[in-house]
Amino acid sequence: MSRILAIDYGLKRTGIAVTDPLQIIVSPLTTIPTKELFDYLKEYFSSEDVELVVFGDPKHTDGNPTHVSEKVHKFTQFLNKELPQMPIEFEDESFSSVEAMRTILMSGAKKKKRREKGILDKVSAAIILERYLQRIGKY
Repeated sequence: MSRILAIDYGLKRTGIAVTDPLQIIVSPLTTIPTKELFDYLKEYFSSEDVELVVFGDPKHTDGNPTHVSEKVHKFTQFLNKELPQMPIEFEDESFSSVEAMRTILMSGAKKKKRREKGILDKVSAAIILERYLQRIGKY
């Protein structure tokens, strides 16, 4: 089997999470500047077997797209054009940041660790990936 990669796309930073090759365990992977995302993905795909990319789909509580939604969809269109063999799915990311902060707090992370800007983004990506796996029945 191959990995599934999830992306919590942000205007400045993007969080990335990934499954193990058996798609049993979800782990936060990294946070990178959004402007470096495509180059990072190209390199990651060349070194790891990834079968699918899941993007968090940002929406307001009423279901309407947020101001980030358009940028996410533009990036996925670009990615689809540049890497047409890579399937892309979307998963609702509502409240993933709130859930990520709760998870970080429950993990016992020290205050200094919780202040790291990237930790929230990659944990949010992991939550998005867990939701996706639950929705398709793998979790």
